[in-house]
Amino acid sequence: MLQWFYLHGLASSPKSRKAQLLGDRLWEQGQVLYRLDLNDGGFSQLTVSRQIRQVSARIAQEDKVALIGSSLGGLTAAWVAQESLTVEWVVLLAPAFGFPDCWLTAAELQHWQESGHRAIYHYGEGRSLPLHYHFVEDARTWPAQRFTRPVPTTIIHGRQDEIIPIQSSRDYAQTRPWVNLIEVDSDHALSHLDGKVWQQVF
Repeated sequence: MLQWFYLHGLASSPKSRKAQLLGDRLWEQGQVLYRLDLNDGGFSQLTVSRQIRQVSARIAQEDKVALIGSSLGGLTAAWVAQESLTVEWVVLLAPAFGFPDCWLTAAELQHWQESGHRAIYHYGEGRSLPLHYHFVEDARTWPAQRFTRPVPTTIIHGRQDEIIPIQSSRDYAQTRPWVNLIEVDSDHALSHLDGKVWQQVF
């Protein structure tokens, strides 16, 4: 039996509205959604590498795993699936391919580098927290071009995404026949989805 795990996005938490909605939907089908806290270890020192290590360590004890990843959690889920044979299915919600370079201007990134930290509003904490520039340096070492393991993958991405351009998911799906891209009329938060979309996934 598949064990389901949810990976939240940057500056979010396992208690987010999306995590609760997906948990309820799987619960209706008699399944449990394990929601990992990717802030564990401190938000200011967060890196994609740390998230990948954390998730990989947690699922190592499982036989069959399905991952649902939102935004940065989607990028993390894709990388864990690339490296772990226990992952048999992946659902990516507006995955953060090309992040953070697609999110900020060159000038904003330079300012982040020069100051060492950038204030990020953390929705899970309800306040702004500093994130070290090492996050950017580390994220660039995990490019989407290196995904080659054919894990069945469903991507849901909004055409009005203001953070991660939908073109990044189109490019990703175009060269990987095991990926099903579902384009929806929504933003990065995917706040306008109805039940029909989720029926295509679960």
